[in-house]
Amino acid sequence: MQIDDIDRRILASLIADARTSYSRIGGEVGLSAPAVKRRVDRLRAVGAITGYRALVSPDALGWTTEAFVEIFCAGGTSAAQIKASVGRHPEAVACYTVSGEPDALVHLRARDIAHLEETLERLRTDRMIVQTKTSIVLSRLIDAL
Repeated sequence: MQIDDIDRRILASLIADARTSYSRIGGEVGLSAPAVKRRVDRLRAVGAITGYRALVSPDALGWTTEAFVEIFCAGGTSAAQIKASVGRHPEAVACYTVSGEPDALVHLRARDIAHLEETLERLRTDRMIVQTKTSIVLSRLIDAL
């Protein structure tokens, strides 16, 4: 996948606002709108752009409680098994395999502490999860995405 400086600038513009017009991006990078569209189509075709989505404030949904949960699994648990298990919970915003002692790190969002506790209890029912360690988010200092 060959991505040049203009592609990077187009991607940066789309990351900042995916609804930005090709014409506006073209003005920023020195190309016509059709040329920007061709580049965006190519970036999608090669997998550099994987999709578009609306970013909704968790506050708007009433999900104002956040936590990061370290998950410790039974030996031999695969990343695919962790993904399948955690993916069953709508409160899971993201899940990562990590280095160090835990097998995975899960970002959860919930309405309140009671909802978070209920989510943790559901998460722990999976037999592969032998232990969890939870850190509740007090405030967001930087949120680039």
